[in-house]
Amino acid sequence: MEGLAVAFANTLGKYVAKEVVVFVISMIPILELRGGLIVASLLQVPITTAVPLCIVGNIIPIPFILLFIRQIFKWMKKIRIFRGLIERLENRAMSKSDNIKKYEFWGLVLFVGIPLPGTGAWTGSLIAALLEVDFKKAVLAELLGIAIATVIMSVVSYGLLGALLG
Repeated sequence: MEGLAVAFANTLGKYVAKEVVVFVISMIPILELRGGLIVASLLQVPITTAVPLCIVGNIIPIPFILLFIRQIFKWMKKIRIFRGLIERLENRAMSKSDNIKKYEFWGLVLFVGIPLPGTGAWTGSLIAALLEVDFKKAVLAELLGIAIATVIMSVVSYGLLGALLG
């Protein structure tokens, strides 16, 4: 993920300010807040600037995914060329949903908050939408998860990574 985030930052960074790069990376699936904070550290964006940019960037897609993804997927499945892709996305998301099904709120908090490959707000929102988790409960769980991920990734990006590079 770090290599992907850096490559994206190097490409986008030629055209926009480094703060915009950090914000955009935080909105992108797979990279999200984790990638945004790593890139912010590498671009030497102060942590006091990076954290709010990454949090807001990571939060923006959540309500849209929770509210509209099922309808979008339903519509896309009607188009033959998208059907297989959508079914794979649904199956992949649902294969990671056991703890969310079992522990619902806290399972979603931890799924979003623990920065492991394939976890995060995008996938958490997709799973919550597919499981039809209550919107308010899902948003609150995701916000708590993002807070946890922010603390963990701030330490990793600015503490450990900063010590290695600084």
